[in-house]
Amino acid sequence: MKRLKDFFHFSDEKNDPEDDNHSESLSNSVLPEHQRDKLERDMQVLDDTFGLREKKVQREAEKQVQIAAEDSLKKLHLIQMGRCPNCGEHLRQHLFATVCENCDFHTYEMPRRGPVKIHLKSGGEPVAGECCYVLKNGDVLVMREDVVIAKIPRPSMSWIEYVWSETEIDQRYKQLIDRMNLVCGWCTGPADPDKDGFHLAQIAFGSNQERYVFCSDDCYEAFRKMYPARVHRNCYERNCADCTLCTKRYDDENDGVHLIAKDFLKIKKLVKDTKS
Repeated sequence: MKRLKDFFHFSDEKNDPEDDNHSESLSNSVLPEHQRDKLERDMQVLDDTFGLREKKVQREAEKQVQIAAEDSLKKLHLIQMGRCPNCGEHLRQHLFATVCENCDFHTYEMPRRGPVKIHLKSGGEPVAGECCYVLKNGDVLVMREDVVIAKIPRPSMSWIEYVWSETEIDQRYKQLIDRMNLVCGWCTGPADPDKDGFHLAQIAFGSNQERYVFCSDDCYEAFRKMYPARVHRNCYERNCADCTLCTKRYDDENDGVHLIAKDFLKIKKLVKDTKS
């Protein structure tokens, strides 16, 4: 079989140098062996017109990537606002999972260090790997060190077990809190959920529910004095789950990825109590 560079040699001096750059970037890309074979066969079919056609194909691919990125960004904004990107209903948001009970839309985190275990209906030993992918037809691809070690047909699979270690869960909590960059709603300073006096409040001064964090008891009380609760809507004292007086973005004070700081505090306190 010819070498890839043989297909990128053009004797016509008028060729656009950009065509050579596109071809060279494609030939130097990291592709699996079977895809590189397909690339060479396609280039043979296109022959000397490869440069022009490949440039057109690349523009079309870039356009599709842009459309996909815009669609993905729109979905992420909807999820951030607590709405399902498929049906628009309210989402149940947790630290590592987001679920829509109306249309079954869901996303969830998997452990990065594994393992994942695929339990079989036959009752045999589970198939273990670092991660797995559930295909549209229900089949499961099990991966280990970037290699597919098993493809399990849907009729043979019973259930999937994701094995989380306590160490990785703690690391995820800390990483998420660091990325949140929590800012105090009163003094605008950093709000550390691991410090005493940290507060979080869900308040609707207008028609929409918002969340505020406070770095200390003093900042929380100063905020409450400056913005007292309305007579008919006492957000500081009322449980959001029992209230219907605003447009909710979150169900209650224990729900949502934006409340991971408070959840983290609760877990830390439980660990301290058990140790003591």
